Amino acid sequence: MIATQASLSQDNSGETIYQFTVKNLEGNDFDFNSLKGKKVMIVNTASKCGLTPQYKKLQALYEKYGEDDFVIIGFPANDFLRQEPGTDEEIAVFCEQNYGVTFPMMSKISVKGKNMHPVYEFLTQEAKKWDSKFKCFLEFSEVSNQSRRKISTCCFSKNTT
Repeated sequence: MIATQASLSQDNSGETIYQFTVKNLEGNDFDFNSLKGKKVMIVNTASKCGLTPQYKKLQALYEKYGEDDFVIIGFPANDFLRQEPGTDEEIAVFCEQNYGVTFPMMSKISVKGKNMHPVYEFLTQEAKKWDSKFKCFLEFSEVSNQSRRKISTCCFSKNTT
């Protein structure tokens, strides 16, 4: 899921992504208010998934664009075939040791169903608003070959080109 700077701002309901504070893998508070003015990519992750090697590509994106106010926020989730069974501590060790992950990783949550975390409830509602105006799904193998301008246009703007 990709959150754009424009979509993170206040809507008619008065809700914004900045209202949320969540726990990171270390158990510390992560205040989304610290993301104001940044380009944000929010991803759900799993350590035992066929897509797990994308941690490496996510890390490469973060390293390449992190100084340009780009941040990736990872949310481990065990919702899909129980592919993230570990504890927060186990997930942190796995990500660091296997992929050198330095982008912010949050505590494991549910990203679907009746136990969906409020952050994902908010993002799901926001995504419904984008449907007719904006749709961008990243295929990380393709993104790594894209220019910064192309990524910026495709992924961080509600305007279509």
